[in-house]
Amino acid sequence: MFGLGWPEIAVITIVAVLIFGPKKIPELGTALGKTLRGFKEEMKTPSDEINQEEEKQ
Repeated sequence: MFGLGWPEIAVITIVAVLIFGPKKIPELGTALGKTLRGFKEEMKTPSDEINQEEEKQ
């Protein structure tokens, strides 16, 4: 995963728990998942603004 080994992932996890606390981590994961899902949907379906710009050219 991104060229990281288990020791690096463990250190990142420990630092995240220390910074945000164990109760905040699931909320951050949920928010990140929603953000990525929305970004993925926007990449699949171009918005109206892009279509209007293409029609002008």
